[in-house]
Order: sequence, then structure tokens, then C-alpha cells
Amino acid sequence: MLCENIMVVFVEPETPGNIGFLARTMKNFGMERLILINPCRLEDEAYYHAMHARSIVDNAEVYPSLKEMLKALNPDFLVGTTGVPGGSYNVERIPLRPSQLSESLNPSASTAILFGREGDGLSNNEIDLCDVVVSIPTSREYPIMNITHAAAIIFYEIFRGREFPCEGLEEASGLEKNLLIDEMDNVLSLVDMPEHKRRVAARVFRNILGRAFITAREAHTLKGVLRRIKNHLKDV
Repeated sequence: MLCENIMVVFVEPETPGNIGFLARTMKNFGMERLILINPCRLEDEAYYHAMHARSIVDNAEVYPSLKEMLKALNPDFLVGTTGVPGGSYNVERIPLRPSQLSESLNPSASTAILFGREGDGLSNNEIDLCDVVVSIPTSREYPIMNITHAAAIIFYEIFRGREFPCEGLEEASGLEKNLLIDEMDNVLSLVDMPEHKRRVAARVFRNILGRAFITAREAHTLKGVLRRIKNHLKDV
């Protein structure tokens, strides 16, 4: 639902290549709706850089100005992006971090994320129209990021763990971890070492499991290895 409700708005893009790159980045995160405000001419370069996201460029909605777009689409939530965050003296540019933006979004609300001109970003007047501003922490020596690099970071923070569960990365359940611990205890019971050292080794194994992210598949595989070790020790 969140993918469908996000509009990516590129304000006055100056090069067709960046339009293509932005479309490609959108496709990586399942977004389809690209809106261009008073763009440069769309040339072959845009489609070349879009790669498998050419359809996003083809279907891009074009408006002569940001105010015309807002009047026509009336998004529920307007997000501005900036590489030049303000301090307490410039309240319009006090930013959220991308992770904070992710927490503040309502998946069922229509949200427009504005990206500014390659050279000048969003103007103060455009920032004033936004509900929130988001900025990516960068080095003070060179704080301005390429628009598509910035977009990728923002999109990642919005969608990580939210929209695209990765098959095979399901964390092992408590039961699976306990079965793994039981197998290790069985192995340790067959090892020739003092009892107190076996207890320490068992505790260390539990600690490692507690700190680690281990998938169900990994737990299953490791349990099989421990079982083979146990059976081998029994035969010795």
C-alpha cells in the first residue's frame, strides 16, 4: 500500500539522465509514480539510464509548476528534501533524518516526496510548502549528494523491513534456537573436559546465539552438523 501512495516529484530537472536514474531507483523500491515539474526535454538519455524502468519515464506526469501539481493532486503529506538543513534560526529547514521520516509516514495517506534541481535544490518558498523536510547526514566538506544517491538512501529507509520481506531470511524461532542449544549440550556431554568447562562452553554458545541474527535455515543446518558430531563421538 505504501508504494502505491508515494509520488516522487522531481522539480525542474536539468538533465534527462538524472530523470532516468531516478526512475531506475524508484523501480528498485517498487514505486511507479514519477511527477516532473517543468522538466528539461526528455531525450534518449533518460530512457537509456532508466534501464528496466523505462515505463516509469513513459508514464511520468508533467506539470508546469509545483503549485499546479499540488492543486491537481492535493497530496495528504508533502516531504521536501534538502542537503542544506537549517539550524534553530531557520525553522523551515529543521530536518528529519530518513529513518525518522519512515516512522512518521502513514502508509494509507498519499505522500509526495520532492527532490529539487540538480544545481540549486528546492527554493525556500518550495520548502515552505512542505509538511516536513528530510536531510541525509553527510560530511560538512561536501554535503550535497547526487539526487539519485540521496533518493536511494531515503527510499531504503522508508521501505526497509516494511514492504519486501526476503525469502529465506526469516529469523529462527525460540523453539528452533532451543533445539540447537540442546544439540550443543548433547555434544558437550560427550567431550572429555571438566564439568565446569562444559557449563562455560554451553553458556558461551547461548550468548553467541542470543547476540546473533540466525535464520531458520541456518539453525536447521547447524543443528544437523551438531547431530553428526554427536553421533560420531558416540561411535568413538
